[in-house]
Amino acid sequence: MPRRPRNSDPAPAPMIEASQGQGAYQRLLEEIRRGQILPGARLREIDLAARLGISRTPVREAIRKLEADGLVEHVPRHGASLRRLSYAEVMELYDMRTVLEGTAARLAARAASDIELAELAEINARMTAATADPAQVSRLNRQFHAGILNAAKNRFLRNAMDSMSRTLLILGPSTLLDAERAETAAAEHEALLRALTARDGPGAEAAMRAHIEAAHRTRLRQLREAPGIWGDDGAPDPGSAG
Repeated sequence: MPRRPRNSDPAPAPMIEASQGQGAYQRLLEEIRRGQILPGARLREIDLAARLGISRTPVREAIRKLEADGLVEHVPRHGASLRRLSYAEVMELYDMRTVLEGTAARLAARAASDIELAELAEINARMTAATADPAQVSRLNRQFHAGILNAAKNRFLRNAMDSMSRTLLILGPSTLLDAERAETAAAEHEALLRALTARDGPGAEAAMRAHIEAAHRTRLRQLREAPGIWGDDGAPDPGSAG
């Protein structure tokens, strides 16, 4: 009869590597979100393993997950690299974000509990008070939008949003790093909250659509000013604009 492992027994190597692979995956996602890994950047296993303090096997697994997410591509004679989004892809992503988050707001107006609405109001109040701290504003903004999605109570919508949100990470830091945008975003949240509190589904959807479209305009301005972001699809190269 095989001996049952004691709690003190070391975990099998495959389990350790799987855990390290998930940790490496989450670490790389966060670095992409923060703009520490830029579009086109090469992801070399040996360099990442040394930087993260783990073996190459979990790093390889993390890169595979990023590739499955559509964030990483293999370039001939170059290896794994963070994808560059084309101008058309950025436009399509924000079109889909407008549709999906607008739908989430409409569903939340019907399905959100009073407690959920109060929590959204509290998050936005904290966001308004933190406009001098871009990192805090960005974190609270993610909580606010996650709260809307939770309140919509639709698992299929959540799955679609999760997939799209991972691709949006390629664009790097939030548009809310712009102080002016952070202030207007909080005001746009207030308009959305008024519609949600009134249980006005169409009004909530319209407010969310306006909010995402404003973020889209800011994002396009940021990308025009960031050389090397666009993919090779004939879009203007911001670095050659003079």
